Amino acid sequence: MTAADPTPNPPSTPQAPTRPDDPGPGRTAAGRRASGLTGHRGQGLTGRDRIPDVTGGDRGSVAPRGGRGSELTAGGRGPDVTGGRQGQGLAGERPGLGPTGGGFGWAGDVLAVVLNRVAVTRDGVGERFPLFADPATGRWTTTARGSWTGGFWAGLLWLRARWTGSGEDRSAAAECTRRLAPWADADTATRGLILWYGTALAAGDREAAALLRRGARACLAAADPGLGLLPWGSALGGDRLQARADGVPGTVHLLAAAGPEGVRAAGDHLHRHLDLCLAGAGGSGGAYPAWRFTPGAGWQPCAEPPPGWSRGRAWLLLAVADALLHPAASAWRPDRLRGAAEELLATSGVLDGPPVPPADTAHPGGPYDTSAAAVNAVALLKLAHTDTRRAEQLRRRAAGILRHLADTHLSGRGGARPAGMLLDGCYDARDGTAVRHELIWGDFFLALGLATLTGLTGAAEA
Repeated sequence: MTAADPTPNPPSTPQAPTRPDDPGPGRTAAGRRASGLTGHRGQGLTGRDRIPDVTGGDRGSVAPRGGRGSELTAGGRGPDVTGGRQGQGLAGERPGLGPTGGGFGWAGDVLAVVLNRVAVTRDGVGERFPLFADPATGRWTTTARGSWTGGFWAGLLWLRARWTGSGEDRSAAAECTRRLAPWADADTATRGLILWYGTALAAGDREAAALLRRGARACLAAADPGLGLLPWGSALGGDRLQARADGVPGTVHLLAAAGPEGVRAAGDHLHRHLDLCLAGAGGSGGAYPAWRFTPGAGWQPCAEPPPGWSRGRAWLLLAVADALLHPAASAWRPDRLRGAAEELLATSGVLDGPPVPPADTAHPGGPYDTSAAAVNAVALLKLAHTDTRRAEQLRRRAAGILRHLADTHLSGRGGARPAGMLLDGCYDARDGTAVRHELIWGDFFLALGLATLTGLTGAAEA
């Protein structure tokens, strides 16, 4: 995805590097200029999930340090997690998680660590948006306008505000959401990721609600009835007439917020993506996460992202789970949605495979992606509310994934890096970009899953 600074920062203006993830094909130089993202020291950064390249330096970097409320315990909502035991993999020091037992009491302690990390990040990035952080130091690569990931940062700030009950935290979240406003008029299906997740948890904030409505109307106006979807768009570079798995989550909610016509467009958008990304054009059976439309030739699969891209299936599962929970679900062929959920669960290993999938399932020896695992966990928690027969199994599996992330991939205190970093996220395995890093959307979905387990948020809220 793309979006950030129109031009690179001059060498004399240090700022954290930045990059992209889940949307879009390869970026050209023209596409980078259009998106406003530039590479650190002039390097053109491209991501499998195509976000814009970003600039680097210290202003948007997070060094291990304290900050406003960075060690808050939220008035008893959960003590800071200390840790000090040797963890597995990259996590190194991991936090002590309390008794395992059969309940989810540990989730509040882990949520405290993750949301304290949000305060540290906020103090480090200022008005920029964090994208991914170095696993050794916690220093963030940032964007100026947020790219397709800006909504996840705003969402984390809203989660922290709800957790602490602090007016200062709420003001910080509201200000961040205001800075997402230019995306309402950007030509991109990732407005769902940006505007839905950036506003969904902003209960009672009138400006956030107005931004959501504005984005909904703009997306409805851009929907293409002939193609049966909201096209990928041109704002992040690449071919405009695409359908991508990462253009579905959030976008269904956003379109549906535009009224009855929006509800119809949301159903069309979701099912067209399921038609392509699960069955393949014309029922060809090609499970590709991205498709390109060419007049006269119809839909053709894209080579990138590859069919084994684990985050692609995670995004689809999340979108289906959200749709089944939506009040308009009865208008969206719920039987077909339940069938799609079953297919995704059966073929992705979410229920019985490793908690953390490889970034590309075709290369199991390559890097893994904790952000895909976090998305899967949230999707399972949502499905548990619509599948009464398997609700307990789905909830327990989601909790098991989240617990595994906390035990094995979350940084604890006592090292050179900050506590609360969800490590081993893979931004782009193909070009080796940020393959074992903290990713802002990974942090968000980890926090959202933990917040759902603890009751801080409801499964249908975001």
